[in-house]
Amino acid sequence: MRGNSNNKKYCCFDLRYLLLLAALAFIYIQMRLFATQSEYADRLATAIEAESHCTSQTRLLIDQISQQRGRVVALEEQMKRQDQECRQLKALVQDLESKGIKKLIGNLQMPVAAVVVMACNRADYLERTIKSILKYQTPIASKFPLFISQDGSNPDVRKLALSYDQLTYMQHLDFEPVHTERPGELIAYYKIARHYKWALDQLFHKHNFSRVIILEDDMEIAVDFFAYFEAGATLLDRDKSIMAVSSWNDNGQRQFVQDPYALYRSDFFPGLGWMLSKSTWAELSPKWPKAYWDDWLRLKENHSGRQFIRPEVCRTYNFGEHGSSLGQFFKQYLEPIKLNDVQVDWKSMDLSYLLEDNYMKHFGDLVKKAKPIHGADAILKAFNIDGDVRIQYRDQLNFEDIARQFGIFEEWKDGVPRAAYKGIVVFRYQTSRRVFLVGPDSLQQLGVEDT
Repeated sequence: MRGNSNNKKYCCFDLRYLLLLAALAFIYIQMRLFATQSEYADRLATAIEAESHCTSQTRLLIDQISQQRGRVVALEEQMKRQDQECRQLKALVQDLESKGIKKLIGNLQMPVAAVVVMACNRADYLERTIKSILKYQTPIASKFPLFISQDGSNPDVRKLALSYDQLTYMQHLDFEPVHTERPGELIAYYKIARHYKWALDQLFHKHNFSRVIILEDDMEIAVDFFAYFEAGATLLDRDKSIMAVSSWNDNGQRQFVQDPYALYRSDFFPGLGWMLSKSTWAELSPKWPKAYWDDWLRLKENHSGRQFIRPEVCRTYNFGEHGSSLGQFFKQYLEPIKLNDVQVDWKSMDLSYLLEDNYMKHFGDLVKKAKPIHGADAILKAFNIDGDVRIQYRDQLNFEDIARQFGIFEEWKDGVPRAAYKGIVVFRYQTSRRVFLVGPDSLQQLGVEDT
């Protein structure tokens, strides 16, 4: 009995022990669960906080994007309005140009040539030039419609040009940067070349003129300027070996000229008031240079054996002491130029001697009749001889030495002296006497025997 009682005691003890262990395990599990739940609760709170921050940032970005989108839409609308305004202004300019041309040239009168004055930022010079042109152009405006082409946006030049009803205003706006080919070059020469190309393209291609006379904004014209160029237009049409007609003589200083009726052919492009045809421009425009367009025209490869007509007495006077050339040669060569003051009746003159087939013999006869002089003291010998004289030079250095003694231009371009024909430069000296400076092979080119 005692044994059974002891067994019961041991069983009760084991049960209580097991229950205690189970209670301890339960408490431990509950504590772990509580700890885990607390950890997950912290993580969940952190995640919720992060989500709230992310949501806030997302809403802020959405608001910013909405604002930027609104600005983009506003800018697009502004661009559309500006484009529309530009189209309207362009249409207005074209309409005004069309009306201006119709007003100036009429529907029946075919113009001899458009006259364009190349301008930039010298309003005072331009005003003097316009007044000089209108003095002689107004009665014959239908033959020579006048244009002012401005490079840039100088307000004084624009205002001045638009104040004249007798002319058509064109404006060249070029915002492309200029890259010079050599250090120290003036950008102005590059911009001038661009302006010339643009203006001539406009007049020949857009307005369809057959000839254009190019002037600069620092020039006055002679009393017979337009009659001279009307006669020159006939020569251009008849003789394709004439590349252009110029109103300028590089050696046109008062002491070297006398005959207002005398015209010459020259292998050297004179510039400073010149006329060319549409067919010639069609050839030049595609290969027009980036800068120094006048010297480029003096290259033999570009005038291809053709010559230029020039007068003995200039039909333009250049008063521009200040400009892109910085007054180069002005005092010595430009200021003393003689501007013709004789009203020559060019219509009544026979200019057929200037045609290629006739001119070489005509000029050769003049040179042949001139008395040759040799040796030192050429000026003294020339002064003491009545009638024309000719002096032969050996090479460029020798020419420059002789030219310096007389005071004429010494400069050459691409092997050609200024104003020369077949290497011969002719000018008056003191009286009506002509002096011919003759190159080493000039007589042979003219077919004249060297006596």
